[in-house]
Amino acid sequence: MPKTIVGLGGLLSDPACCVIRNGRLISAVEQRKVSRRDRPETFPQEAFEGALDIAGIGLNDIDCVAVARRFATTSESATQLELRARFPQSEIVVVEHHHAHAASAYYTSPFQQAEVLSIDRAGDYRSAVLYQGVGNRITPVREMYFPDSFGDLFNRVTELIGFESRGDEHKLQWLSTLGQPTYLSTFRKIIRWNESSWPRFDRSYLDADELRRGGFSTRFYEDCGLLPDTPLSEEAKADMAASVQAAVEEAVIKILGDAEHVCLAGGLSLNSLLVRALETRYRGAHVQPVGGNAGTSLGAALYVWHNHYGEEERIPFETLCLGASYSPQQVKQVLENCKLRFLFIPTEGELIDRAVEALNEFKVVAWMQGRTEFGPRALGNRSILASPQNPYSTENLNVYIKHRETFRKFAASVPAELADKYFEVGPNANYLATVGKVRSEYRGALASAVLAKDDLIRVHTVRREENPMFHSLLVAAGRSTGLPLLYNTSFNLFGDPLVYTPRDALRSFYSSGIDTLFAGNFVIDK
Repeated sequence: MPKTIVGLGGLLSDPACCVIRNGRLISAVEQRKVSRRDRPETFPQEAFEGALDIAGIGLNDIDCVAVARRFATTSESATQLELRARFPQSEIVVVEHHHAHAASAYYTSPFQQAEVLSIDRAGDYRSAVLYQGVGNRITPVREMYFPDSFGDLFNRVTELIGFESRGDEHKLQWLSTLGQPTYLSTFRKIIRWNESSWPRFDRSYLDADELRRGGFSTRFYEDCGLLPDTPLSEEAKADMAASVQAAVEEAVIKILGDAEHVCLAGGLSLNSLLVRALETRYRGAHVQPVGGNAGTSLGAALYVWHNHYGEEERIPFETLCLGASYSPQQVKQVLENCKLRFLFIPTEGELIDRAVEALNEFKVVAWMQGRTEFGPRALGNRSILASPQNPYSTENLNVYIKHRETFRKFAASVPAELADKYFEVGPNANYLATVGKVRSEYRGALASAVLAKDDLIRVHTVRREENPMFHSLLVAAGRSTGLPLLYNTSFNLFGDPLVYTPRDALRSFYSSGIDTLFAGNFVIDK
């Protein structure tokens, strides 16, 4: 009998809700996107209501609530009582945190056998768990306990370099492309391997009494040839980032061993350079693209589908565009309430032609179409776009609109069937979860998006069947310019999540240097 499963995850941090109904993933919504603020340790009411509304169900339709277990600050019994009160007619199944991460990776993969690694900072006091997936079962093999933690090590180096710990780790990976792994030997000493080939960090390189700059000890600085109280040079910062990136890539590959297929989830799976390393090393590598705690909502629901209900058939994983969409009437109402002048374009073809015209005039375009993406990355529905032929694209996107460091490059979106012509890239590019290598003949044309290491570039491959409108836009751009590519970065500002509603889009549009907003069938120019 078909079941309706609601998945809840990230209840202490980055909460989200998803709905599986009749063997399909129907909706997935993150709390921060709909509420536009963080409210830790509270039930994600707006995300829950939004996910149910998109799925067209009510409380009485829910057969099972799958909850990714949090390491609660309140008693477990209080949490259980709250859930029982909210869902009196539904069965409740609690799924351990890392098990939810692993389930989200393995059950969305194409593999029937794989090594599955959940790796983050300290979920349920464990920082990494290795599982073996066979058929529709995942079994834990080895565990790593906090404070031995690759996530914590990234946090510390992020702070040492001068970024914000537990917030700016994504900057660390991109900065690493500017440096050399000068300090790799030191990080190899920190990530010490015990006799059973499992990491056991050497704590002598850390100082519990040092509350600044990541808490590294005098031994760390001496080993690196640095002075503890002297700020790092820009070169040293890049080299430090490159060193910890290389060390973690080495360690993760060693943990996974000689597997044929591997799957990855957890906070570190958001590291696109790490994903590239796995794609290069293994025959098959799959990363669950919503790797943070929000993704455990999906993992918990998939775990219940396969293990609680015993279903053998996999839930199709076809798209991350699982949030809300808005009708022309809803968009128009917002525009009129804001007393804005706008142009209504009745057909998709005309809308795409007008967007291509704006891009060819080197305008920066905000593109809000269809359903909101689940996860942190813009996949063509909540995107800021620019033409790669615009010589000022880097300056416009990074400096005047996103207000971020120039080493943080934007992605190149390309029709999936044409990607091989321009890039060498793995399958995880479909969700912008990896990086590719630009082919030499297009290195000059795409120079503004190429990273400073090995001609690497962030690539987003777009399948026609998944996102037909964005695919059509790319094809139309190619007919006009000969290059079916657009630079794509997330439609958000100042550390906010992706825009969700038309009102969110207008707020970001008028707070930035974006030239034109395409919101559904409506065009707004400045």
